[in-house]
Amino acid sequence: MPKVTLMDGSVREYPEGARVLDIANELGGRLKKEATAAKVNNSVRDLSAVLPGEAEVRFLLFDDEEGAEVYRHTSSHILAQAVKRLFTDVKLGIGPAIKDGYYYDFDYSESFVPADLEKIEAEMAQIIKEDLPLERFELSREEAASYFEKLGEMYKVELIRDLPADAVISCYRCGDFVDLCAGPHLPSTGKVKVVKLLNLAGAYWRGSEKNPMLQRIYGTSFPKRALLDEYLHRLEEAKKRDHRKLGRELDLFSIQEEGPGFPLLHPRGMVIRNGLEAYWREEHHRAGYDEIKTPIILNRVLWERSGHWAHYKENMYFTRIEEQDFAVKPMNCPGAMLLFKTKMHSYRDLPLRMAELGLVHRHELSGALHGLMRVRAFTQDDAHIFMLPSQIKDEVARVIELTDRMYHLFGFEYHVELSTKPEKAMGSDEMWEIATTALRDVLEERKITYLVNAGDGAFYGPKIDFHLKDSIGRTWQCGTIQLDFQMPEKFDLSYVGEDGQKHRPAVIHRVIYGSIERFMAVLIEHFAGAFPVWLSPQQVTVLPITEKFHQYAKDVTARLWTAGVRVEADLRNEKVGYKIREAQMQKVPYMLVVGEKEESAGAVAVRERSSGEVGTMKIEDFIEKIKLEIREKCR
Repeated sequence: MPKVTLMDGSVREYPEGARVLDIANELGGRLKKEATAAKVNNSVRDLSAVLPGEAEVRFLLFDDEEGAEVYRHTSSHILAQAVKRLFTDVKLGIGPAIKDGYYYDFDYSESFVPADLEKIEAEMAQIIKEDLPLERFELSREEAASYFEKLGEMYKVELIRDLPADAVISCYRCGDFVDLCAGPHLPSTGKVKVVKLLNLAGAYWRGSEKNPMLQRIYGTSFPKRALLDEYLHRLEEAKKRDHRKLGRELDLFSIQEEGPGFPLLHPRGMVIRNGLEAYWREEHHRAGYDEIKTPIILNRVLWERSGHWAHYKENMYFTRIEEQDFAVKPMNCPGAMLLFKTKMHSYRDLPLRMAELGLVHRHELSGALHGLMRVRAFTQDDAHIFMLPSQIKDEVARVIELTDRMYHLFGFEYHVELSTKPEKAMGSDEMWEIATTALRDVLEERKITYLVNAGDGAFYGPKIDFHLKDSIGRTWQCGTIQLDFQMPEKFDLSYVGEDGQKHRPAVIHRVIYGSIERFMAVLIEHFAGAFPVWLSPQQVTVLPITEKFHQYAKDVTARLWTAGVRVEADLRNEKVGYKIREAQMQKVPYMLVVGEKEESAGAVAVRERSSGEVGTMKIEDFIEKIKLEIREKCR
């Protein structure tokens, strides 16, 4: 009988035709109750799948990323089935699992409204209660096209027609509902315990503006009500922290109709940006980088040489100057290559670390724009390190150390992903293997846990990505280290080696903030607008109890301003309690209340943003306290 190797290394024998589910039932316990699918010989399969002879089997639970994906994918099919029951004229689009949930796209003559979501959710609960089995069956391409044509599902027919002529199409039947799907799925609808529909949106069919606009319903699902409640709480917290909302309330930035995707930073927003840039320059000077600046617009010839014209053209903006084609730079690297070539370098000059706060422009579809998170013009905190091949590991390690130090300042935890060769790439497989191995070796030698993100490298080289975890548990991809052997070849870069001959340098492309605009958005949401003192647009507000103490408030303000503190006095004819609440709403770290007692003592009554009243302090003592917090960049 075929042998099956389980995750604990044990080996069991099962008869021909045994299903994966038979193993789970035999093992019992949590696996029998909670398994969502299984990896059979490293391929995710339905529990109802027949074992393919000898196999390695690992069961997936909701706790596993792939297990949760199967759970949510099944939930999306339950959503589609519920919609078809309630709105029979609906045509089906697609319905994948996504991070933390799922969606399904529908073509319907009328617009869905929030009240419809309640009806659909109730019907989903009914389908779950019915505990309908999900049964996989296969058809040829022509059989599948004919089948879905009879059902009137033309979007499914289009998907089928785009597959190869000899493709075998898999479908799933759930009661009287059938959907086109590669799977895998849960054994039955009853395995889904808790569903929640979240919101409605529009989405072009297959992401193209040339296609019909469909209605997208988003939802999520969990095996326990407590997990759903926790998730909904995080969503509410995220709404409160939305950087677009706080950006308006705190007067940090705006995006106008005249420039979608092109943010305007207000004076208070510029204080944050300047603080980030000053800290960046301080750390990079200490780490041995030289700062450069390269042009925003350069000739088409340069972008053809770099490979951007062939691999990135759809994301670029163009112009013509004196009958020649020019492009607005989407990346800073070609300019850095040109700068390296302005003189001959010796091996003794390397590594050469060039850092640039470079403004780049990338064409994004209007539907993808999102506050400061996704824009069309942004500044990358870029750097390009030119080095000997023997220096690669040391330089990658140095970048990791710098990145870790800078993230630690803001209180970010992070995880690391290694992204490998994409489908559309420059260079030989051998070159890619050398570069990927170099990055992997550094991570393993430093005992850094990492995930492999297959096929997500830059078109010119593999990369290490840093995914920050914010204060409410969300992750954001910010920093990256990209190792490149391609552009030195494209730009014919060289240095003179110890042997007196010319050699190719290797290049690291790297960012730490990623995009300053996006990093600002992440910080706004991470801190919920309550920035640490050193980064706060306004660090102190002085609040006189009555008009009688306006002059003293002005004197205190002047002393703080002279000491380098960003301070304003609130001299409005309002009660001090109202002024305190206003300062709290504006997330000002310190409020200094002044009245007769404080004036006579040359002191201030200190209130702190989060802990409230601190007590009375001499002005000079408070100045020393806040200057220390600013100097030490305390969180």
